[in-house]
Amino acid sequence: MRQTKPLPTAVQRWVEQLTGPVVAVRDASHDWHRSRVWELTGRGGARWYVKVSPSGKFFTRETRAYRGVVPALGHGRAPHLLDSRADDLALLLTVAPGVPAPGMSLASAEWRSVHSQAGMLCARLHEAGALDARDRAEAAASLAAAADGAEKYLGRAGDRLTEDEQQLVRDYAARLRRVGRVPLGYIHGDNQPRNWLWSEAGLALVDFERTRPAARVQDLVILAVTEWLDHPDREQAFLQSYGRGLTGAERQALRCLSALDAVNCLAWGPDNDHPEVTARGRRTLDRLMKEDRP
Repeated sequence: MRQTKPLPTAVQRWVEQLTGPVVAVRDASHDWHRSRVWELTGRGGARWYVKVSPSGKFFTRETRAYRGVVPALGHGRAPHLLDSRADDLALLLTVAPGVPAPGMSLASAEWRSVHSQAGMLCARLHEAGALDARDRAEAAASLAAAADGAEKYLGRAGDRLTEDEQQLVRDYAARLRRVGRVPLGYIHGDNQPRNWLWSEAGLALVDFERTRPAARVQDLVILAVTEWLDHPDREQAFLQSYGRGLTGAERQALRCLSALDAVNCLAWGPDNDHPEVTARGRRTLDRLMKEDRP
């Protein structure tokens, strides 16, 4: 059972300077030891979320995203940043409507609607303003940076991969460097249903700590190796609302990135006692090995 995390006293005092007295606190963190999020209730029933970022890098990314990128999603499509406190890496957020989509018993048609709206929101996010020179350079280098990370994750995964599997990952990392030009933009960075809130009002996105300039196709990796692999109709619904199909270069990049995601999962999942992530990596790697090394 996950241990409940207490809200730091200093953070609650800061929040109450902005909201007034907090009468109830609920730990709303993800099932990960570095995730720290709380739902707060004030007098009269007003609610907020406060998040303490895992690192200064994530804090900087998320505060920047809320100020400059997230508004492109539209009213009610994401939380709103009320204030932030760099000393504690804390963000005070409004409550977006809905509950995480995986926690709902949705029918197939409803899941297609969820993915359709996710495609629309991702398009808005990916096109949220022109990239300046610095962001464009970061985005243009993002696939090479992903390829560079392969050896680090292979080292962490160790003997969880066979020699043939390690070589497969290295081959895909090399191929990723040669896919050519792909569309760039601002990506969510952890685009998956656990960060999608579904309600009668539609879909809202949350958790922007990994939002950054990058190749847009990087936002589709988790979906491609989980949701879309078993439900191609959801991919079709997403891309139709996204406004375009993927280019040939993006399709190649997506396959390469899937291999890198697999080794990342097999490095991170066991070390963080996260069987779901571990299983995702193993399933992807087994599939790629079967398709590439029959």
